[in-house]
Amino acid sequence: MTGYILAINLVVAGLFAGAFAWLATYAKAQAAARWIAAAYLLGSVSFVVEWLVPAFDRPRFLVFGAFATSLAGLALLGLGIARQYGHRLPVRLFGTVLLCCFALNLAIFDMPRQSVLRMILYQAPYALILALVARQVFLVGERRRIDTLLGWLLVASSAHFLSKPALAWTFGSGATPQDYIHTIYGVISQSMGAMIMVGFGLMMFAVLVSDILADATTKSETDPLTGLLNRRGFEARARLAGPLVGRSGVPTSIVICDLDHFKAINDTFGHAAGDRVIAAFAAHLSAALGDNHVAGRIGGEEFAVILPGANAAAARLFAEAIRAALADAAIEGLPTGVRPTASFGVAELRIEDTMSSMLKRADHALYRAKGDGRDCVRVAPQRTVLSMARAAG
Repeated sequence: MTGYILAINLVVAGLFAGAFAWLATYAKAQAAARWIAAAYLLGSVSFVVEWLVPAFDRPRFLVFGAFATSLAGLALLGLGIARQYGHRLPVRLFGTVLLCCFALNLAIFDMPRQSVLRMILYQAPYALILALVARQVFLVGERRRIDTLLGWLLVASSAHFLSKPALAWTFGSGATPQDYIHTIYGVISQSMGAMIMVGFGLMMFAVLVSDILADATTKSETDPLTGLLNRRGFEARARLAGPLVGRSGVPTSIVICDLDHFKAINDTFGHAAGDRVIAAFAAHLSAALGDNHVAGRIGGEEFAVILPGANAAAARLFAEAIRAALADAAIEGLPTGVRPTASFGVAELRIEDTMSSMLKRADHALYRAKGDGRDCVRVAPQRTVLSMARAAG
């Protein structure tokens, strides 16, 4: 029975190795997936070696090989997780622990197989490596729920190895290494290992796929020239921000910016110079942004910023600072006397506003700035027609 489970484990480990190798073709998951694919591949080798043990009269080398390859596979797993979560690869730590564990395994090899001390010393390295792997997850400052679940799965896996000596003592692990495959303990041990292997593989696969999808979403919503949100990304964030700012009661403003005479810059100095103007403006804008601000390039030379916590006066100061910085900027590709300018429209959230209506009012203020000669900031009227009528009455 244990032989069949070993064969199943071999197939499952091979499938996971292939699946993670496939994930490694995606840039976001490439480094981590390669390490984890290698871990499962080494696990497959361990299952093959363990399956061959009964065929040899003196399988000392094979028994050690099964132990070494499975433990090394867990270490590769730890390196993959470290890479996934942005840690410095703990190669020296895992390497040192592996060498010590290999030496320990060789030292206890000739101890009686039924010795409780031998059982504990044999399983402890697995528990230690998995605890170190779990540590890589729990070192992450901001963990998602799936990250926390992964960490606790690894802790449970570590504890599982610490429980195996009790199972081996209860059911018997066989008088010789060849007998192990025919014992009830062998069936239980391999079955539990299979469940852990599948559980971890599925969870880690979900972590990597989640990050790949998030990365794809970010790229689809990011303007490549400026690094700001594109129109799609900005509108998505605006839809999310709208209900929040409406319920919060704090002032919120929006600023729309448009580069002046941008077509003339492109036509006169070339599109490369125009791109540098856009990039320079975006750099000044990004430098002025706070943590809760949302900024995007919503058109060729048009930008928008949502400023939670800022009233119209504060938003105007924000816009004036960017306008002045751009006017003083020297842009590569433009003559010394040529300075790009921008016009700005500002609107503060009113009680009856939606994000869409506030955006329209800021747009009207921008048109006023254009009509007033450009290179200036204009603020949309804050009072509604109804409130002005009441004041007049």
